[in-house]
Amino acid sequence: MFTDHTVETAPAASRRSMESVSAAWGHLPQAVARMAESPHALDGFLKMSALFESTTLDPHSRETVILTVAERNQCHLCIGLHETKLAKLGPAERPERMETVRQFTHQVLASSGAVSDEELARFLDAGYTRQNALEVVLGIGAYTLSTLANRLTRSA
Repeated sequence: MFTDHTVETAPAASRRSMESVSAAWGHLPQAVARMAESPHALDGFLKMSALFESTTLDPHSRETVILTVAERNQCHLCIGLHETKLAKLGPAERPERMETVRQFTHQVLASSGAVSDEELARFLDAGYTRQNALEVVLGIGAYTLSTLANRLTRSA
Protein backbone atom coordinates (compact mmCIF):
# COMPACT_ATOMS: atom_id res chain seq x y z
CA MET A 1 0.00 0.00 0.00
CA PHE A 2 2.89 2.39 0.69
CA THR A 3 5.23 3.43 -2.07
CA ASP A 4 8.95 2.75 -2.02
CA HIS A 5 9.76 6.32 -2.95
CA THR A 6 12.94 7.40 -4.63
CA VAL A 7 14.30 10.89 -4.25
CA GLU A 8 12.63 11.67 -7.57
CA THR A 9 9.16 10.31 -6.67
CA ALA A 10 8.98 11.46 -3.04
CA PRO A 11 7.19 14.59 -1.91
CA ALA A 12 9.53 17.52 -2.43
CA ALA A 13 9.76 18.18 1.32
CA SER A 14 11.13 14.65 1.92
CA ARG A 15 13.89 14.76 -0.66
CA ARG A 16 16.61 16.51 1.35
CA SER A 17 16.19 14.08 4.24
CA MET A 18 16.23 11.12 1.88
CA GLU A 19 19.43 12.37 0.23
CA SER A 20 21.07 12.76 3.65
CA VAL A 21 20.12 9.26 4.73
CA SER A 22 21.21 7.79 1.42
CA ALA A 23 24.59 9.51 1.66
CA ALA A 24 25.12 8.39 5.25
CA TRP A 25 24.05 4.77 4.69
CA GLY A 26 25.25 4.29 1.12
CA HIS A 27 21.69 3.36 0.11
CA LEU A 28 18.12 4.38 0.82
CA PRO A 29 16.53 2.03 3.38
CA GLN A 30 13.03 0.88 2.54
CA ALA A 31 11.71 2.27 5.84
CA VAL A 32 12.89 5.75 4.85
CA ALA A 33 11.57 5.34 1.30
CA ARG A 34 8.12 4.55 2.69
CA MET A 35 8.12 7.05 5.56
CA ALA A 36 8.95 9.73 2.97
CA GLU A 37 5.24 9.73 2.15
CA SER A 38 5.00 12.08 5.14
CA PRO A 39 7.81 14.65 5.13
CA HIS A 40 6.84 15.60 8.68
CA ALA A 41 7.06 12.04 10.03
CA LEU A 42 10.37 11.41 8.26
CA ASP A 43 11.94 14.68 9.34
CA GLY A 44 10.56 14.29 12.85
CA PHE A 45 12.04 10.83 13.26
CA LEU A 46 15.42 11.81 11.84
CA LYS A 47 15.65 14.85 14.11
CA MET A 48 14.50 12.95 17.18
CA SER A 49 16.85 10.04 16.57
CA ALA A 50 19.78 12.43 16.04
CA LEU A 51 18.90 14.16 19.31
CA PHE A 52 18.72 10.79 21.06
CA GLU A 53 22.14 9.83 19.68
CA SER A 54 23.57 13.04 21.16
CA THR A 55 22.28 12.41 24.69
CA THR A 56 24.45 11.65 27.69
CA LEU A 57 23.30 8.02 27.70
CA ASP A 58 26.15 5.74 26.67
CA PRO A 59 25.83 3.88 23.33
CA HIS A 60 24.98 0.53 24.97
CA SER A 61 22.19 2.14 26.99
CA ARG A 62 20.79 3.93 23.92
CA GLU A 63 20.71 0.71 21.93
CA THR A 64 19.07 -1.08 24.86
CA VAL A 65 16.32 1.56 24.97
CA ILE A 66 15.79 1.24 21.21
CA LEU A 67 15.67 -2.56 21.34
CA THR A 68 13.25 -2.49 24.26
CA VAL A 69 10.86 -0.29 22.27
CA ALA A 70 11.36 -2.33 19.09
CA GLU A 71 10.67 -5.61 20.90
CA ARG A 72 7.60 -4.20 22.65
CA ASN A 73 6.23 -2.91 19.32
CA GLN A 74 7.30 -6.04 17.42
CA CYS A 75 9.29 -4.14 14.81
CA HIS A 76 11.46 -6.91 13.42
CA LEU A 77 13.26 -4.47 11.12
CA CYS A 78 14.45 -2.39 14.09
CA ILE A 79 15.23 -5.45 16.19
CA GLY A 80 17.56 -6.83 13.53
CA LEU A 81 19.20 -3.49 12.82
CA HIS A 82 19.79 -2.55 16.44
CA GLU A 83 20.86 -6.03 17.58
CA THR A 84 23.57 -5.78 14.92
CA LYS A 85 24.51 -2.28 16.06
CA LEU A 86 24.67 -3.41 19.69
CA ALA A 87 26.81 -6.42 18.79
CA LYS A 88 29.29 -4.14 16.99
CA LEU A 89 29.67 -2.15 20.21
CA GLY A 90 30.97 -5.27 21.95
CA PRO A 91 30.06 -6.34 25.44
CA ALA A 92 28.91 -3.72 27.90
CA GLU A 93 31.30 -3.04 30.77
CA ARG A 94 28.44 -3.41 33.24
CA PRO A 95 25.73 -5.70 31.84
CA GLU A 96 23.61 -5.16 34.94
CA ARG A 97 23.26 -1.49 33.93
CA MET A 98 21.79 -2.57 30.59
CA GLU A 99 19.25 -4.69 32.43
CA THR A 100 18.43 -1.68 34.62
CA VAL A 101 17.84 0.60 31.62
CA ARG A 102 15.80 -2.13 29.91
CA GLN A 103 13.59 -2.54 32.98
CA PHE A 104 13.30 1.23 33.43
CA THR A 105 12.27 1.64 29.78
CA HIS A 106 9.59 -1.04 30.26
CA GLN A 107 8.38 0.72 33.40
CA VAL A 108 8.17 4.09 31.66
CA LEU A 109 6.15 2.51 28.87
CA ALA A 110 3.90 0.47 31.16
CA SER A 111 3.14 3.42 33.43
CA SER A 112 2.95 6.06 30.69
CA GLY A 113 5.83 7.79 32.46
CA ALA A 114 4.43 7.56 35.99
CA VAL A 115 7.21 5.37 37.37
CA SER A 116 7.31 5.00 41.13
CA ASP A 117 9.90 6.70 43.29
CA GLU A 118 11.38 3.25 43.97
CA GLU A 119 11.72 2.48 40.25
CA LEU A 120 13.39 5.83 39.61
CA ALA A 121 15.69 5.26 42.61
CA ARG A 122 16.78 1.85 41.20
CA PHE A 123 17.60 3.57 37.90
CA LEU A 124 19.60 6.28 39.68
CA ASP A 125 21.33 3.74 41.95
CA ALA A 126 22.66 2.01 38.80
CA GLY A 127 24.61 5.17 38.00
CA TYR A 128 22.10 6.87 35.74
CA THR A 129 20.95 10.46 36.27
CA ARG A 130 17.63 12.29 36.24
CA GLN A 131 18.76 13.71 32.90
CA ASN A 132 19.22 10.13 31.65
CA ALA A 133 15.67 9.30 32.78
CA LEU A 134 14.31 12.04 30.53
CA GLU A 135 16.63 10.91 27.73
CA VAL A 136 15.04 7.46 27.96
CA VAL A 137 11.70 9.19 27.34
CA LEU A 138 13.20 10.90 24.27
CA GLY A 139 14.39 7.52 22.96
CA ILE A 140 10.98 6.00 23.56
CA GLY A 141 9.37 8.82 21.60
CA ALA A 142 11.76 8.61 18.67
CA TYR A 143 11.61 4.86 18.34
CA THR A 144 7.90 4.57 18.97
CA LEU A 145 7.47 6.81 15.93
CA SER A 146 9.88 4.67 13.93
CA THR A 147 8.60 1.26 14.94
CA LEU A 148 4.95 2.11 14.47
CA ALA A 149 5.64 3.74 11.09
CA ASN A 150 7.68 0.72 9.99
CA ARG A 151 4.85 -1.62 10.93
CA LEU A 152 2.21 0.59 9.32
CA THR A 153 4.15 0.82 6.04
CA ARG A 154 5.12 -2.88 6.13
CA SER A 155 8.81 -2.00 5.90
CA ALA A 156 11.05 -5.02 5.96
